[in-house]
Amino acid sequence: MTKRGALSCCFAIGAIVIASNLLTSTFVPPARGSAGSAAMLGAATAASMGAAPAFADEIGDAAKKLASASYPFLKEVNWNSGLALANPGKASGADWTKAIAKAIDMGAAMDPALVKAGVAAHHTAIGSMDAKGVTSQANYEAVVAALGRMIASVPEDKTMAVYNEFGKLVDPAVPKYLMGTVNEADAKAAYSALMDFSNVVKAHPITAKTAAAASNSQVDAAAGKLADASYNFLKDIDWSSNLAVQPTGFTGTPAAITKAIDSALVMAGKMDGGALQEAASAHVKAINGMDAKGVATKADYQAILAGLGKAIATVPAKDVMSVYDSFGKVVNKNVPNYLYSSVNGADAVSAYKGFLEFKDVVKATR
Repeated sequence: MTKRGALSCCFAIGAIVIASNLLTSTFVPPARGSAGSAAMLGAATAASMGAAPAFADEIGDAAKKLASASYPFLKEVNWNSGLALANPGKASGADWTKAIAKAIDMGAAMDPALVKAGVAAHHTAIGSMDAKGVTSQANYEAVVAALGRMIASVPEDKTMAVYNEFGKLVDPAVPKYLMGTVNEADAKAAYSALMDFSNVVKAHPITAKTAAAASNSQVDAAAGKLADASYNFLKDIDWSSNLAVQPTGFTGTPAAITKAIDSALVMAGKMDGGALQEAASAHVKAINGMDAKGVATKADYQAILAGLGKAIATVPAKDVMSVYDSFGKVVNKNVPNYLYSSVNGADAVSAYKGFLEFKDVVKATR
């Protein structure tokens, strides 16, 4: 996956979590606030990483209070507007990529079992959405509780890094605009409850367990070949472009996009935790090592390919194809040809052939 693909995926995952819970709302004032509220901005991306261990009952109790206090607000939001796919500021694609690296880093530090439970909670919540894109209060509560436990397993500095980085990219006018679309009293009640919840999460940290990815020399070797075949193509792409956050790239409704993202969550929830953490860490290193044009080093790019290959190899083929098919239904059909026209055709063909060979190796090692 290229960084543009990763960026698009992160924005999509962010959109669905926004559509299923209050916690990622930009009603939270940017760049200043508690660690708990900060975490809400990054938990969405982290949820794509991977039965939950024992946890403090206090987080579950606090989640119930937050869900009760914020559910009226949740129901007032127009989840069918497609607003979550819009760029809430003027930041470049590279700026968003660097912010997303903070979220990925946060996700990689989370307890894999808690993340897996969080993914399951989101999947259930998406399945109960009504025509307005609102899940049931019970499933919303389960999502809030799962996110709280995930966040509780992360060092506070990583949580605050996500909050601060995204706060820099959101236009100050966004919170005011969003407040004007809902009942102000309900929004303030939700925010107050969120602050209470964040304090409970902070007061009940959970020690995350670590996991190691199984070695897979075949995928490592195949990643090297794919990197050789596709690196020129990678350098052809304009990574400063905001194309990845343009809503015109999708033709499906917000509900259809949500269901497509759900298939990605299901796939991620079945991935080996160690392999997923390896892939996440590789992305963070690559993003931090980007040059002025937003291009990762070849070695870092190869590490991303190897990490993704190993993670995908731990998932049943049917779940991988479900993601492919679901996104194929909601992505604008003009996107492939448009993207092809923006790069060197020979480089693109070489990358595609290399990708098909890589895919076969990953499939064979499953």
